[in-house]
Amino acid sequence: MKNPFSLTLDMQRQAWEGAAEMTEKLGVTPDRTETLENVEVGQTPSETVYEENKLHLKHYEARTEEQHDVPILIVYALINKPYILDLQPDRSVVRTLLEAGFDVYLIDWGEPSALDRSLTLDDYVTRYIDNCVDVVRERSGQDSINVLGYCMGGTMASMYAALFPEKVRNLGLMAAGLCFTGEGGVLELWGAEEHYDPERVTDTFGNVPADFLDVGFALMDPVANNVTKYVRFYDNMDDEEFVENFARMERWLAEGIDVAGATYDQFIGDIYQENKLVENELYLDGKHVDLENIDMPVLQIVAEYDHLIPPEASKPFNDAIPSADTEILEFATGHIGMSVSSRSHAELWPEVCEWFEERSQVNVAAEPETPDSDDEADAALAEDVEGDENGPEDLEAGSTVESDGENESDRELEPDVDPDSNATDVGQVEGDDLTELSGIGSAYAQSLHEAGIGTFEDLATADPAELAVETDISPSLLEDWIEQASER
Repeated sequence: MKNPFSLTLDMQRQAWEGAAEMTEKLGVTPDRTETLENVEVGQTPSETVYEENKLHLKHYEARTEEQHDVPILIVYALINKPYILDLQPDRSVVRTLLEAGFDVYLIDWGEPSALDRSLTLDDYVTRYIDNCVDVVRERSGQDSINVLGYCMGGTMASMYAALFPEKVRNLGLMAAGLCFTGEGGVLELWGAEEHYDPERVTDTFGNVPADFLDVGFALMDPVANNVTKYVRFYDNMDDEEFVENFARMERWLAEGIDVAGATYDQFIGDIYQENKLVENELYLDGKHVDLENIDMPVLQIVAEYDHLIPPEASKPFNDAIPSADTEILEFATGHIGMSVSSRSHAELWPEVCEWFEERSQVNVAAEPETPDSDDEADAALAEDVEGDENGPEDLEAGSTVESDGENESDRELEPDVDPDSNATDVGQVEGDDLTELSGIGSAYAQSLHEAGIGTFEDLATADPAELAVETDISPSLLEDWIEQASER
């Protein structure tokens, strides 16, 4: 048995040490309070290059002398502010992409007002995202660009890729909720049709308040979110770097964004409860969000310990699309950790950058070789044309001289072009501007021209199955274009 006097002395010592520790922590409290209030976030320089309603399209300042040919557009979620992807200089997805040589854009949605209550996914996907994509395409000179969607932004990015595949060169989906068949975690369970009616919320609030959403997220792990993290903060108050990181995360969590009421109803009903996206039953703006159109390379970035969007709510999507180039990077972190943890930026994001880099080089056709000097040019010409000794005889024997002095063989090199026709530069003598049809960009028009489709009539009478083989374009896309061409 321990000596009672020793036990008393030990208790007294522990009390003194605790009091001394508290005094020390109280001494740094004013400094730490200032850190919590004034910590900086989103420090990577950017400029707004496009605005629409509350939306700002940000273009980030390059960090390398040269950039890859194809830029990246980040489609952020409608919840919270996007600086979680640019939290601090050494833990910034945006900066990591820039330092890998990419030209980076990001959609900052802003916060919807009461007047935006009626905005739907149709508006966000087919209008806002499409307008931003077109701005990036025009600024970069590329027909198609890279799209990287985060969380709910990934869900919307997948919808966009299905509707406008000709504008998406590569699709990255980061912690995206795509498949809800019973394996989507607690949120899917809580949001099930038998337990939850989203319209009761929107009928009450109009737009769904950020505070309402925050309570739901916090209740998914109430002890960690309401007790444990504050205990850890107290234990680490003397560590300034820890306090700064804590402050940035708390600021992001506190600066939530309301969600437009109609969009919330639609997202919960169509995506969570009825699983229309992966079941290929979703329609936006009257158009089928056809997953068969997603034939571009697709990268999924999922977090093994993501309690908001578990891997099972993302990974099966790759089996539902026809793309022959799909990959999944699953990393041992959580929903937010994949964006802000130092280990993610050391191990995960270099792989993501490499994936995009391999698929973001535009092949430039080699220019025809030219002679190195005038002497070589003269020599080449001399080889093509017989000398004075037998030139006239050859001309008389093998060619017919036209009345205007041109050789018939020379005339064969000149295309018979009607100056009033819409001539193309891909081998068609004359034709229509196929890009006038919805969904056909210049790249698809080029493929159609190379397959002999130069006019609306050619397209209207084409067989979609045969044309799909010749052009490697989705039959569903071709059927839509054929129908449009038939109506002209």
